[in-house]
Amino acid sequence: MAELLRQVRIIDPGLEIDEIADVLIADGEVKAVASQISDLSSDAEIKDCRGLVLGTGLVDLYSHSGEPGFEERETLSSLLQAAAAGGFTRIGILPDTSPAIDHPAMVSQLHQRVGEMVNMPHVDIWGALSLDLAGKQLTELTDLAAAGVVGFTDGKAGENLGFVRRVLEYLRPVGKPVAFSPGDRLLSANGVVREGTEALRLGLPPIPASAETTAIASLIELVAATGTPVHIMRVSTARSVELIASAKAAGLPITASTTWMHLLLDTKAIKSYNTSLRLDPPLGNSSDVEALAEGVKAGVIDAIAIDHAGYTYEEKVQAFAESPPGAIGLELALPLLWQNLVETGKFTALQLWRALSTQPARCLQQVPSTITPDHKAELTLFDPQDIWKVEKKNLCTLSQNTPWLGQEIKGRVVQIWV
Repeated sequence: MAELLRQVRIIDPGLEIDEIADVLIADGEVKAVASQISDLSSDAEIKDCRGLVLGTGLVDLYSHSGEPGFEERETLSSLLQAAAAGGFTRIGILPDTSPAIDHPAMVSQLHQRVGEMVNMPHVDIWGALSLDLAGKQLTELTDLAAAGVVGFTDGKAGENLGFVRRVLEYLRPVGKPVAFSPGDRLLSANGVVREGTEALRLGLPPIPASAETTAIASLIELVAATGTPVHIMRVSTARSVELIASAKAAGLPITASTTWMHLLLDTKAIKSYNTSLRLDPPLGNSSDVEALAEGVKAGVIDAIAIDHAGYTYEEKVQAFAESPPGAIGLELALPLLWQNLVETGKFTALQLWRALSTQPARCLQQVPSTITPDHKAELTLFDPQDIWKVEKKNLCTLSQNTPWLGQEIKGRVVQIWV
């Protein structure tokens, strides 16, 4: 059946379009875009979309699946339902499952499992760099590439620079993205919050910004030596933004992402000791948040990732420093980012959508979706004014580890086309 979206606000970062128009969708394609469409087939469903936003499909670079191994946290089905409910048409799954995604058979198994689900977001599977994510022995990278992984990462801080250099040398001819989550575990020690005055007030062990920046500086040097493109995950400090900006200005093949919660909250939020604010890397200080926002707007930070990590109630209900790091976010990110960044005037709608849609696709070496005739409909329809409460019955994810639990938020996805 054809669908006519009347007077919807179109946001297409690839074409730099933010305008009101009619959009006709049929047979999985965008058929027409015009200020007013009147030539319709008799079976077209007409929807009044005044006040709604139609954007290119959102792309999540990396999130965690509980399946296999931790299905009580999240199954593939619940993860994809949460992604769809949050407006994502593509989602990247990190290899930290149990067993880890370090063998072609695991990739095939997951592809088969995902293939059984219809009308769900496209899944991109990250292959592990090292066996059991131990950071010591390389996986069969070419076999994993042939099995269809989108790229390679261990999804956690690596300490062995010799191993990282070997990875970059091996992957140079493979042509797949490789991503690193920078952090020096010796500098981090047992820290759980960003070093600064707030950490002192909280009485929690601190992590210096240098735990991240020294790792990024080392990685930049290895990129300069090998020429292999890399993606830097989970950027969280102001100094990191400066280092990445300098590397890009020097022409090094680097892309970078931060996570949505690092753009919205700083260390002061942790005064509640809510364990859903225990993240890795930790929330930054206010100056870090400001620098990250400016970095996203300037394109130094290419993309905003969700890094959705579900945990059971029992896992999170313990002392802040003892709880596992991570929070859910697929269903919350777009509403809260829109509410706190776009509606406040800190970001334009195009700037936010670019970092959630067009740029993440490019980081994965994929063609971004577009809202133009004769292109496939990979779209997100969003109501920025819909108010709803974050509670279990309103969420698709199996987990509830979010600091917004029990709160009303504004903005909700109406529909996606995949």
